[in-house]
Amino acid sequence: MSMTDPIADLFTRIRNGLMAGHSKIDIPNSRMKMRIVEILKEEGYIQNFRSFEDGKQGILRVYLKYYDDNPVITGIKRISKPGRRSYVGCEKIPRVLNGLGTAIISTSSGVVTDRECKEKGIGGEVLGFVW
Repeated sequence: MSMTDPIADLFTRIRNGLMAGHSKIDIPNSRMKMRIVEILKEEGYIQNFRSFEDGKQGILRVYLKYYDDNPVITGIKRISKPGRRSYVGCEKIPRVLNGLGTAIISTSSGVVTDRECKEKGIGGEVLGFVW
């Protein structure tokens, strides 16, 4: 069975893993998912991640992060969906919780955060919000 929105699946697996209190989750690997998880690590939302080969598409293992038994990620939301894409210019880049959260944006120079978009002066497709 084919999946129509693998990024929403990534966000849902992270959300469900945090709600269940798991220390790690496994998801099918892709380059875009790998970059999104790299951004989550750089921003301090997850502990670490590793990529494994399984003879098919590969597995991405994400180690979730908790602080005082509470998840570091309090919310993760998909914005641009396959049925309705959401594109913004560099002057309209959204702020998540007045700068306390992070917007993940797919641009012509790769998947970056909202801060990097403002620095480079580029816009793109808003993939999701993390706070």
